[in-house]
Amino acid sequence: MSTGELLSIEPLELKFPFELKKQISCSLQLSNKTESCVAFKVKTTNPKKYCVRPNTGIVSPRSTCDVIVTMQAQKEAPADMQCKDKFLLQSVKTFDGATAKDITAEMFNKEAGHVVEEFKLKVVYVSPPQPPSPVPEGSEEGSSPRGSVSENGNFNDADLNTATRGYVERSEPLDKSAEARALIAKLTEEKNNALQQNNKLRQELELLKHDSRKNAGGVSFLFVILVGLIGIFFGYIIKKT
Repeated sequence: MSTGELLSIEPLELKFPFELKKQISCSLQLSNKTESCVAFKVKTTNPKKYCVRPNTGIVSPRSTCDVIVTMQAQKEAPADMQCKDKFLLQSVKTFDGATAKDITAEMFNKEAGHVVEEFKLKVVYVSPPQPPSPVPEGSEEGSSPRGSVSENGNFNDADLNTATRGYVERSEPLDKSAEARALIAKLTEEKNNALQQNNKLRQELELLKHDSRKNAGGVSFLFVILVGLIGIFFGYIIKKT
């Protein structure tokens, strides 16, 4: 990071992972350390090769701004991957509430008496990240065996057995799961039937109790009448004798 009185810049080098026929971008972060608005402008020694967005702007007090630098696709690689291109970042204090529309070339004119802060940035080419190495086709020690195809394009017996065994092992849990669901459904149905039978038996038991009470009441009344008749009969006999 480079620290000036107005702006801090990170990084100090524009690093591009160079690849032929491909646009490559990198970014700069500008941090305003002051309590004033700071205007900036980015210049390069090779403007046809690079695109800078934004190339001018305003950084608000105690805030940051990101600048994206894009290198156009290159047809040839430079010798020894060395680049002589350079960038110049100029910054100057401006009035509060300034916007990018208020920036003029005169603001960065030192001869006019303006205090202009400047940073020079180098361009560095770096090797692009390497893709991960492919996994070897051959089976390694401790790894599961791979299926192979014979020269005529068919699986051999060992591969077919391996594939069949794998299919059976995968299908067994599915079969067991289906059996479990069927068993649960059957038990649920039996439980519901048992509850229905239980309710039906309770209703029949209540009816039997009710009938038995009625029958018991009727027998008692008849017994009283019978005893009364016998008493009247014996009284009549006694009076007659």
